[in-house]
This record gives sequence, structure tokens and C-alpha cells, in this order.
Amino acid sequence: VRTREALPQDWAATQNNLAIAYRQRIKGDRADNIEKAIAAFTAALTVRTREALPQDWAMTQNNLANAYSYRIKGDRADNIEKAIAAYTAALTVHTREALPQSWAATQNNLGLAYSDRIKGDRADNIEKAIAAYTAALTVYTREALPQSWAMTQNNLATAYRDRIKGYRADNIEKAIAACTAALALYTREALPQSWAGTQNNLANAYRDRIKGDRADNIEQAIAASTAALTVYTREALPENHAETLFGLGITYQDANKLDLAYNTFESAIATIESLREEIVSGEESKRKQAEHFNQVYSRMVEVCRELNKITEAIEYVERSKTRNLVEQILERDSKTIFPPEVFTQLEKYRDEIAVGQYQIQNGKAENLKVLAQHLQELRQQRNELQNTYLPVGYGFNFGSFQPTLNEYTAIIEWYIINDKILAFILTKTREVTVWQSQPEDLEALFNWIDKYLQNYYEQKQQWLNSLGKSLKELASILHIDEILNQIPKHCDQLILIPHQFLHLLPLHALPVNHSAENSRCLLDLFAGGVSYAPSCQLLQQVQQRKRPDFQSLFAIQNPAGDLNYTDLEVQVIQSYFNTANVLKKTAATLTAINNSDLNTYHCAHFSCHGYFNFTNADKSALILADAPIADTPKKTDSERYLNVRAGETNDLDKCLTLDKIFTLKLDKCRLVTLSACETGLIDFYNTSDEYIGLPSGFLLAGSPCVISSLWKVDDLSTSFLMIKFYENLFKLFKLDNLEAGDIAIALKQAQNWLRNLTIEELDKFLEEHKAKIETVLAQLRVGQRIIFQESLKLIKQRQPLPFANPYYWAGFTASGL
Repeated sequence: VRTREALPQDWAATQNNLAIAYRQRIKGDRADNIEKAIAAFTAALTVRTREALPQDWAMTQNNLANAYSYRIKGDRADNIEKAIAAYTAALTVHTREALPQSWAATQNNLGLAYSDRIKGDRADNIEKAIAAYTAALTVYTREALPQSWAMTQNNLATAYRDRIKGYRADNIEKAIAACTAALALYTREALPQSWAGTQNNLANAYRDRIKGDRADNIEQAIAASTAALTVYTREALPENHAETLFGLGITYQDANKLDLAYNTFESAIATIESLREEIVSGEESKRKQAEHFNQVYSRMVEVCRELNKITEAIEYVERSKTRNLVEQILERDSKTIFPPEVFTQLEKYRDEIAVGQYQIQNGKAENLKVLAQHLQELRQQRNELQNTYLPVGYGFNFGSFQPTLNEYTAIIEWYIINDKILAFILTKTREVTVWQSQPEDLEALFNWIDKYLQNYYEQKQQWLNSLGKSLKELASILHIDEILNQIPKHCDQLILIPHQFLHLLPLHALPVNHSAENSRCLLDLFAGGVSYAPSCQLLQQVQQRKRPDFQSLFAIQNPAGDLNYTDLEVQVIQSYFNTANVLKKTAATLTAINNSDLNTYHCAHFSCHGYFNFTNADKSALILADAPIADTPKKTDSERYLNVRAGETNDLDKCLTLDKIFTLKLDKCRLVTLSACETGLIDFYNTSDEYIGLPSGFLLAGSPCVISSLWKVDDLSTSFLMIKFYENLFKLFKLDNLEAGDIAIALKQAQNWLRNLTIEELDKFLEEHKAKIETVLAQLRVGQRIIFQESLKLIKQRQPLPFANPYYWAGFTASGL
């Protein structure tokens, strides 16, 4: 009835109300609800214009800003900018003179947005937040609007505690004063949740306090946290409970009360892990929350190390590294992972828990204790049901993992904490040992990675020329020789588990024995090869996959038609297999892949362009034949279209993206090779200890091993490397009994071969494959054949070892077994 044409103002009012309902909606997907709210607010603004209906326009702008503040999808920084813009727009109508309360409310909201702002200078943002809160308090007085006054005082306290400008000691005093002021109104009896939140803020301020007696400040912080926990119970408000325990644990740790810190962090982690769907998720805002709570694990690892609980430390390291991955799998692939009836039951659990949590948080529970207990039981039932089907879970017991290791295998697992680099050394029989750096080593590592990435993205030639020198510096910073001294001499196979940005680096190429004359690297020390894994848990999972056969090939060959040497690469590789299905050039489409039964092949080889999406890792992709589009859409959907190279737009709906890879079934696959650029990169910008990239997608899809690249590789040298790698596999091992570690050995030997290849040996290699080279060259245009010959001439000018630079041989890694 209320259509835009017949009753535009009523229609706009209903759109606004609908948006508010979606923003507050409990059931359904939270991210989708907020998107619908934004769409409805935006629709309302087509009628509620500033000129025609200024007050309605301003109110809707404020509501739209609130929705952007809570938005999950899209870039978090951009969402906050849109919120700030909308609040600022609202303030052109919501003036102090005309609408003082609306003006004050918008000022308070603007302060929150500036406090959360990612773009711009952090110090300036906090100053703007303080200015906005202070402005709001000229209307929100204790006498006129006491609850709004107390709320803004609490927000102001947080801003002063985070303040960068001014004297730190004075800022914290102002934070304490503001919290104390708020608590004059917020009582436990009248406003228990607001009281508890302010107590928690007060505890954080006392923990950071510089003035006064340190011991007294610690006791005040402990008392305030303990008070907050009388309201923030695990049963009633588990997320706030975990947050407060985290702060209390830090207080105990700072006071060197390590046993109390251990117990407190243990309780916090137990609460976090009971809130899988409620706290940890692949959704943007929940991912940010997970990043924050990941600090609990980091702190716990540090406390375990200080208490010499080394086994517990590695277990908490592992638990931190799989939390988000599990949740992303659940969010994206629930219908694939779970049978229909189980998926339906999990949805029922989710909705019932959400409704109950809403009733508790909004004071609508008839019997708080009974409802809280019921929710706890529901969470336990849900988690038990999920764990029956999930390939990777929260629990990691080192005692059950250690016996699964080969007696000749050693693992180095790195973990970066607040001020140190830790390296855990794991073997089959020995107790876990841990090496730790000095604080200056961590600072040096951060400086090194900044320079490395800057050169890679902005000065590629300088990055390439200095790669060998850079790796020497990295080996020194990581003290790789000291770590290697803790590995038993009989271990001939090494598995590396990096952490955060270390995943981006060719650690297998680190130089060793700096004092020795010979130029050796980590790869040279282990005859059984050096491979990688995202975590021990994923390693444990792939160990269960027995895939001895290696006789059938599925391959994607040069979909873009511009990688001349991949044609040679795939044709040679194809000749090694008994059966092969090769999708060449224009035939290599997503439709063709979907029509191929990938579940029947032992090896999947992708020779194409790759792309890693740092904004949304799920949209990282292998670029296929029909992905490029002729005309760039007028309204570019950043979720769907991407520019891999200048002047070329690709449709991700026609690419093999990570979210599509997760849905693949590779139950017979022994190896996936991603012979493309940057296929081994992961999202290292977020700090959630997550490993999300193309390799993890194929590992979880079923392959025990994935070979991928860490940078934009050279087309010709990659072809040589891949040909030699597969040649090694087929010459050295039984193809009906390929064992764990065989792939790492074959790759190690191929990399050492390329690294030490002389001009004479290169000529011999080219002669061996002369027939196939000539076949490929015959398919090329004259200009392309000339380029090939010129490339060979340039290679032969790099005397005496044309591929000695790590750029040519060290870019590929083997993840898994």
C-alpha cells in the first residue's frame, strides 16, 4: 500500500523503520541483516532529502551511520569513513541550537567512530573523539540527562586511556576521573551492565596508571575487574566475561603473578572457545574481534613459557592458529560439510542461542540463571555435533600428535609474541624445546620485513638483486644456526611452520653456518627435504590421507595464452602420467573444470596466472580462460571484478577462487601444483594467526600436499623447475606407493639442480627436451620464438650459474606431506 509512487513519505518512513528492524534483528545472518538495513536507509534517503525533509534526512543519516559503524561486510576502514561522513552530514541539521539532544547523540556517535577510525593519523583521530565527547557533555549534563552523561563519561575515559598526545600520566588520570564520575551514577543495582563496563574500563586505566603507588594501582585494577565479573558472568554475558578476564590476566602477568595469570587466561580461552559462532567468525567484525582475542593466546603462550610449561605453550599456539579457519569453514561451507539434517540442527542451535543471548543482554530473561545454564548446554551440544564432522577442531593434544611423527622428522614452529620470537622444536621422542629471541631481534625482524615488502612491491629489480643478501640478514635475525643446533643429528627431514608474515618467506633458502666458506642453505642440510605446514593440526589431518597412487593427471595449461613456456612445461609433465586430462588455453574454463571429475585424479597441476586478494582472501583466484572481460562494468563490483594487470579486468565468477576451492572434493589427489605467481601468499595483515590462502584451500579440499609460489615467478625458469620436479618424482619413487616426504625430496632436488645448473648442463637439458621444445615453438608466433631465443642468450650471459639467485629456484614451497 505504502508505495514510493503513491505515498512517498510514508514509504520512506517504513523503509527507515524496516532498516532499524534489520539492524536489530537477532535471527538470520548478522552481516546480511546489516546489508539490508543499509539498503533500506539508503532507499529512505531518496525521499528524505535535506531540502524537502531536513530533520527526517538528518535522523536517517544518523541511522545509516550507525549501520555502517556495525557493518561486517566490506572494508572496515571504508565503513568507518562512511559512518563519519553520515554523522557529519546529520550535524548540519542536528545543530546544538535547534535540536540539542539529537546533536549531542550524534556527537557521541561521532566520537565512537573517530575512536575506531583506521584511516588518518591515530593521534588526531583520538583528539577528534575527545572533542566530540566533550561537546556532547555540554548538553548531556548530570542534572538534565544523567544516564547519557554517564555513558559519554565512560566513552571519554576510553579515549583518554588511548590518547597519544599530551602526557601519558595525565591522560590516564583523566580516564580514571571520567570512569569514577560515571560510577557515581552507574550503580550495580540500577544499571548493572553499564556499571560492569565502567568497572572494566577503570581496571584497564589503573593497570596502565603511572602516578601513585604501583602495587596499589594493581590492587585497584584487580578489584575493579573482579567487581565487573560479578555481572559479566560466563553464563550471562560470556563475551564480556572473556574480555574482562583478558584484562585481569594481563594485570596479573604485569604484576608477575604468573600462576594467577595462567588460571585467568585459561578461563578466558575456555569461554572464547565456547562461543564459536558468537565471537569467532569469518565475518569482518567478528574477525576483528577474533584478532583481539587472539592476544589472549599470545599472552597465555608467554605465561606458559615463563612457567616452563612448554608443552602447554605449543598446545595454545596450535589452538590459536586454527580458531578462525574452523569458523570460516563453518560459515562458508556448512551445507557442504554437514548432512542436511545436521546443518538444520546447527541453525536451530544458532537461532535459539542468539534469542536467549538477546533476552539476557536486554534484561528480558524471566529466570536469568536457568536461561544462562540452558544456553551453556546448547553451546556444548552444538560444539559436540560440529566436532563430529569438522576435519579440524579446537582441541590439540601434543601427546597424541607427537607419536604420529616420523622418527627422522623435526618440526620448527615459529610464534611471534609481544616482544620476542619463539621457535619450538618438535621431534618424535624428545621433549619440546623452545628457542627465544631478544626484544631487539623482533624489532630487527619488523624492520627487515618492511624493507623486504617495500622493495618487492615498489622496487622489484632491487628486491630481486638483493634477495640473497636479504636472506642472509634474515638468517642472522632469526638465529637459524642456534635453532638448528637443537635438532637431533639423525633427523633428515624438516617441516617448517611459520607464523604471520614468516609464511611469505622462503625459509628453506636461509643461509646456514655463516662462518663456513661454503655457501649452504637450510635445504642442503636435510636429505629428506624441507616442507611447510600451516599448523600441526592440519599436518595431523593430512597424515590421515593415504594416497599412494600417482598415475593420473588433471592440468590447466596457459588459459590466458600469454605464458609461452607453460605449454612446454605441461606437455613434458603430461608425458610422465598414464592418463591425463589437460584443459588447454581457451578450453581451460571454470565450466570445464566443474564438468571434470577432479575426484578421480591423483595430481592436479595449474599452470596459469594467480592472484591473491589481501582485502578478501576468499576471493583469491586462479585466473581461467573466459575470466577476462572486454568492457569494464560501469558499476564495478569489487567483490566480483578485479584488475590483475593494467588494462585487464577479470570476472571472479569465472575464476577458480578460494571459496570455490573449499568446495572441491579431492579424495584421490596426492598433489596439487600451483605453477603460477603468488599462489602461496596468505593474508598477513590480520593478526588472527589465521592461514587463509590457496594452499589451505586445496589442503582442506583433500590434497595432502600443495606446491605454491611466494612471488611473481619467472616463466622460463619455472618451466625448467617443474619439469625437473616431476622427472624426479617419476625416476626416484614408486608411483603406486608415493610416501610422505617424497614430494619434498623431489622438489628439493629440483631446486638444487636449478640452483647449481651450469651453462653446459642447461644445454644438455635443452637437448634432452628438444623435440617437445620445437613442437611448442612451432605453435608460437615468430616474435614469440625470437623472444625465446633472446631469453636463452640472456640466461647464458649469467655466468657461471644462471639460476643461482634464489629468485629463480626458491620461490616454490611444498605445504603438507
